[in-house]
Amino acid sequence: MTRQPGAPQHTCEKKKENVMQIQFLGATGTVTGSKYLVTLGRTKILVDCGLFQGFKQLRLRNWADLPVPPSAIDAVVLTHAHLDHSGYIPLLVKNGFRGKIYCSEATYDLCRILLPDSGRLLEEEAGYANKHGFSKHQPALPLYTEQDAERCLKSFSPVKFGVRFPVAGRLHAEMVRAGHILGAAMVTIDDGDTHLAFSGDLGRPDDVLMAPPAQLERADYLVVESTYGNRRHDRTDPMILLGKTIQETVNRGGVVIVPAFAVGRAQVLLYYMHLLKQSGTISSVLPVYLNSPMAADVTGLYRTYRQDHRLNDEECRAMCHAAKIVNTVEESKALNLKRMPMVIIAASGMATGGRVLHHLKAFASDPRNTILFTGFQAGGTRGASIVGGADAVKIHGEYVPIRAQVVQLENLSAHADGDQVLDWLSHFSTPPRRTFVTHGEPDAADSLRRRIEEKLKWSCIVPEYLETVELS
Repeated sequence: MTRQPGAPQHTCEKKKENVMQIQFLGATGTVTGSKYLVTLGRTKILVDCGLFQGFKQLRLRNWADLPVPPSAIDAVVLTHAHLDHSGYIPLLVKNGFRGKIYCSEATYDLCRILLPDSGRLLEEEAGYANKHGFSKHQPALPLYTEQDAERCLKSFSPVKFGVRFPVAGRLHAEMVRAGHILGAAMVTIDDGDTHLAFSGDLGRPDDVLMAPPAQLERADYLVVESTYGNRRHDRTDPMILLGKTIQETVNRGGVVIVPAFAVGRAQVLLYYMHLLKQSGTISSVLPVYLNSPMAADVTGLYRTYRQDHRLNDEECRAMCHAAKIVNTVEESKALNLKRMPMVIIAASGMATGGRVLHHLKAFASDPRNTILFTGFQAGGTRGASIVGGADAVKIHGEYVPIRAQVVQLENLSAHADGDQVLDWLSHFSTPPRRTFVTHGEPDAADSLRRRIEEKLKWSCIVPEYLETVELS
């Protein structure tokens, strides 16, 4: 196996026809921007095609040219629909990609919701910046538009789990369930000889909603995520902590603002709201709002893809009716004028955009209120700043003071923790020749690398951004 330093790979470079290569175009040193370029001779495919989020120097990568022209990429294979894995696709197609995008059936249905919504939000944020004059760019432009996102959906080609299918050239792929969210997959790419597996975002075996991840038995090379590679989830029942936080806020006469990912986290929260009211832990008449039409659409898919999760029909129905759906912008603005105990669940999960920003502007300065984070906050995001104790955060060009109580419940995460990843790896029948640890911030990735080497005795590295490895 040969490693090359992080440098762009050009199409004029000569490649060995029979040796697979992988180049790490994202998810190195960060949990965002997942993109892996797999090359075999003249065939090039991307596994995942996500947006960078968080620190400005990461977000600027979304605007930079890829090291390979989109027109030279033959196909894309998606592990799942979250924007840090799929959100760059509209731009890829806009810039010349003409191949197929393979994903599970549920991932396709989610992308039909998420990608146009992402384009619409990008347009709205650019418009808001231009109207209020706080952008350094004149005019501010969206990375892509809702129309760009709608156009890219024509390139999707859904496939079933457990079926090996041709991708491009001599490369084939197969998907198995990863847990995490609806449609999430582990992906194995092979040329008939070498097998390169991607864990995607690995779900938890004890997730309250999602079925546990399938077990891979072998791979010649493995790319594994490390979001929680240096941590262990609190084993306390999250419903207890969630109920306690909400009730304490209600007793103060406050509002609970919950930034939540529209896919996965919002549905877990809705299910817990149902259970908390059913058990009497919180009042059955406490108003709960889901201020994300997209999240409402996603919730309905749980009835379609019952095999992906643990809920029965009655539980699905209860989850879908656990909150009042806020559809219009006018309804969203009206919530900010209310001064009564309530729970508002709104995207996005790391407070990087969307309607939750307007709620933070309205409620974050009141110490009676609570800002409740329910998952990982990537470095450089507003969520990370707030959790880290910032006195104020910048929203729409102005600083908003943070005087509300800030609570983070990490045990609601849909990612396996370090122990659970190691347990999943321990079931491989033979060790991979090399394991690549990605999709984690530096400490998390290196911690998981060290644990894999010490406990499993596997050959393991943390790749660098743009590094290329020859899988000989």
